[in-house]
Amino acid sequence: CVSVTLSYSAIYELIEWAVAELTGESADAFLGTQGYIWDTQSDMFCCLIGSILSLVLLTNLHDKSLRRVEQMEKKN
Repeated sequence: CVSVTLSYSAIYELIEWAVAELTGESADAFLGTQGYIWDTQSDMFCCLIGSILSLVLLTNLHDKSLRRVEQMEKKN
């Protein structure tokens, strides 16, 4: 799950870069990095932290929901 989330984040960052290159605008002006050279890396780090927190905090809730669905299917 974490790898999927990070791959989407990386694809988005590549799309941002490609649009900045194709439009001919300054990449900083298009991306709004405000001079922060580590913008892409910090975005992807936040994605990593968010996906790990989601796995840790929501796993039990997800499992309970799946068990409920399985029980409902058995009744039908």
